[in-house]
Amino acid sequence: MDPVAFEIFGLPVRWYGILISFGMLIATVVALREAKRVNFKEDNIIDLLIFAIPAGIIGARIYYVIFTWDYYNGDFLEMINIRGGGLAIHGGIIGSVIAAIIFTKVKKINFWRLADICAPSIILAQSIGRWGNFINQEAHGGPTNLPWGIMVNGQKVHPTFLYESLWNFGVFLFLLWYSRNKKKVHGETFLLYLMLYSFARLFIEGLRTDKLMLGSIPIAQLMSILLILLAGYVFYRRKKKFDDNSSNNVE
Repeated sequence: MDPVAFEIFGLPVRWYGILISFGMLIATVVALREAKRVNFKEDNIIDLLIFAIPAGIIGARIYYVIFTWDYYNGDFLEMINIRGGGLAIHGGIIGSVIAAIIFTKVKKINFWRLADICAPSIILAQSIGRWGNFINQEAHGGPTNLPWGIMVNGQKVHPTFLYESLWNFGVFLFLLWYSRNKKKVHGETFLLYLMLYSFARLFIEGLRTDKLMLGSIPIAQLMSILLILLAGYVFYRRKKKFDDNSSNNVE
C-alpha cells in the first residue's frame, strides 16, 4: 500500500500522519465524554491537549533521536525532520505527562483525576495509530509461518503492529469498565494503563526487528519493566493509603 494518501501543493500527506491525527481526534471525543461523566470541566481537557499533544510529539522525537544518535551525527535539521519518521511512544508518554503535571500545577487541578480521565483515550489513540506502521511496512516482527503473518519484502513476518493494536484496544475497554465499576482512588486507571501497556510491549518488543537499543538491551523492554515496577508500586501505595484511611474512619 502506498504510504502517501495524497498531495497538497506537491507536499505528500502520509497515511501514518492521518491515522495518528484520527486517533487523537477520537481520543479527544472519548476524553470529553469521560470528563462529562465524572463532572470534570471539559474545557480543561481541551486546554490540556493544546500543550500535551505538542509536548508528546517533541518528547517522542527527542527520545528516538537520543537512542539513534549515531545516525543523526549532529545534523540538527535532520533531527527535527519528523516527516522522515522516528517517533517513540515512550518518549511521547514522558513528554505528555510532564506537560500534564505542569498544567495541573498551574490550573490547581488534581493530576491523578485528570490522568484517569485521559488514560483510556491515550491507549485508544495508540491502538489506532499502530495501523500506520502497517501501511509503512515497519515495526514488524521476524519471520513466521503463522497463518496471520503478513508479507514484507517477500517474507512472511509477525504483524507486531496488529498484536499491539488489538491488545491496546482490549486495554481501552478494560479501563473504561474499571473506571466505572472498580476504581476507588484517583490514579488507579492511569497507573493500570501504564502497567498493562508495558506488559504487552515487554513481550511484543522481543519479536520486533527494529528495536531501539541501549547497548545490547532493547530500550523499550527496559522502559516497560521500569514502568511496571514504578506504576505498580504507586498503585499499591495509593490503594493502601485509601484502605487505611477508610478503616480509620470506620473506627
